[in-house]
Amino acid sequence: MNSAPSNNPAIEVTGLKCGYDGRVVLESVTFSVKPGELFFIIGGSGCGKSTLLKHMIGLYRPMAGRVCYFGDSFTDADPVRRKQVLKNFGVLYQSAALWSSLTLRENVALPLEEYTRLSKKERNELVALKLAQVGLSGYEDFYPSEISGGMKKRAGLARALALDPSIVFFDEPSAGLDPVTSRKLDELVLEIRQTLGTTMVIVSHELDSIFGIADRVILLEREAKGIIAEGAPRELAARSPDPRVQEFLRRREPAAAG
Repeated sequence: MNSAPSNNPAIEVTGLKCGYDGRVVLESVTFSVKPGELFFIIGGSGCGKSTLLKHMIGLYRPMAGRVCYFGDSFTDADPVRRKQVLKNFGVLYQSAALWSSLTLRENVALPLEEYTRLSKKERNELVALKLAQVGLSGYEDFYPSEISGGMKKRAGLARALALDPSIVFFDEPSAGLDPVTSRKLDELVLEIRQTLGTTMVIVSHELDSIFGIADRVILLEREAKGIIAEGAPRELAARSPDPRVQEFLRRREPAAAG
């Protein structure tokens, strides 16, 4: 876990401008995330949620601005320092991104093989622990094709947790899941945050998840090319005067949290 001083934000994004091939998708994006916070990046289709996430984790370089983790600039870091910072990240991609030719054990072991010098026995013990954390004990030798969509997401989360990261990023974790499985995944995210104190950043448009587990959100809007609201989701739904915020958050009544 990151031992950075607790008075620094876990994440600080300042003046970020994001885009591809010269086309600007987001600009002047500024926000921070507290250590241990369950923070959602929300908005409608095409507003730049996944684009922002990809720029935050270094898959793309910003056109302008910077991203800092625990007070250190990730954007300005040299390649050696960036690799060190990446060890503090875990990422659960929308499709879980498991290697179909590898067992769950082998999938979860990949970050351990790349970033640690643990023996095979130590790696296998740690993999078993991570799979147990997500409720997949006994599935070590299963292939992704042999398990359900919800189990694939859990296996992807186990891999994201393999290095005990300070921050875990999720890209639309409920995509493709039925409501019951989605709810169970939300409960697992809460449990991990409570147990490990991990900072969670979740890209989502699912109201049940947003109202059910988010501490705070930023709402992106395509025409604005940036943030149009920030705060606790129920507070925004109750008090924001912006019709765009109301339109997004009141599409239907969310299920009760619990």
